[in-house]
Amino acid sequence: MSIVTVQLGQCGNQIGFEVFDALFNDSHCPRGLCSKKENEAYQASCKERFFSEEENGVPLARAVLVDMEPKVINQTLSKAARSGRWKYGQHSCFCQKQGSGNNWAYGYSVHGPRHEESIMNLIRKEVEKCDSLSGFFIIMSMAGGTGSGLGAFVTQNLQDQYSSALKMNQIIWPYGTGEVIVQNYNSILTLSHLYRSSDALLVHENDAVHKICAKLMNIKQISFCDINQVLAHQLGSVFQPTYSGEGSFHYRRNPLGAFKDPALYTSWLEPVHAFNVWKTQRAFRKYERSAALVSNSQSLVKPLDRIVGKAWNMFASRAYLHQYTKFGIEEEDFLDSFTLLEQVIASYCNL
Repeated sequence: MSIVTVQLGQCGNQIGFEVFDALFNDSHCPRGLCSKKENEAYQASCKERFFSEEENGVPLARAVLVDMEPKVINQTLSKAARSGRWKYGQHSCFCQKQGSGNNWAYGYSVHGPRHEESIMNLIRKEVEKCDSLSGFFIIMSMAGGTGSGLGAFVTQNLQDQYSSALKMNQIIWPYGTGEVIVQNYNSILTLSHLYRSSDALLVHENDAVHKICAKLMNIKQISFCDINQVLAHQLGSVFQPTYSGEGSFHYRRNPLGAFKDPALYTSWLEPVHAFNVWKTQRAFRKYERSAALVSNSQSLVKPLDRIVGKAWNMFASRAYLHQYTKFGIEEEDFLDSFTLLEQVIASYCNL
């Protein structure tokens, strides 16, 4: 089962490269805690899920790269090619030479519709290379401008054209201190649109990843490259492919004692059905032991409520609204986004 990754904007393309590099390096690590046969089965499964192969034997990432400016895409393509281990396909990218800054509305209302056919054709070509499509993994920023707006537009199109395929969006939650002045507007618009068209949102908070770099890895001057490599490790561990081989992959329901406590879960869901464990003997990226937890919980209620509150305060004073209305995003669209996200917050608070 293959996954087609869609890398959107500067954030999505830089993280996407690190994810593919981590997955490739992991699949080619010397075997650890498993037999040679099991390791070869893992490599084959990883290749089938994330890579196709060119005639000269160099694996090609199953990915489509999209940005409104060529700089980041060219850097990403070159970086992958220089590795000599894997690369992106020659026809897997799309860029437009002139962008429009941090304007979500331009990405969603102008750039997306204008280049819909070109972008969807690239995605279709990647889908056709798959023997069996499992779904789409869309990597994008939430608070940036064109990448998040275009990301919402592309996800909506994927839902329309590939309704039966899983669509998972990995979104980067902005720093609390702020990256761009309209990041809260961009965030609520992105979240509300993805809520309608995506099957799952996998969220990483920049502040949390920054703390990992500072406190656990003792990095003194933290760069975006450091942050992206942490993200790639976490995503790679979540997306480890299953593979055949006796005793090589195990699935169990709630085997850990600490996770049997009913207080951890909503009252209408039994713990045995609420927590599942996948376990493999193969070491991930040379770590003898590692674990990743993906949780659907109330942990994002506070940061979501904070972003909605800040966006509402700006909206009430009509700050920067002209940047959106001039590209077709009306005040009613903002109100719809506020209403939907406030309903989401209330639902999670009542779990």
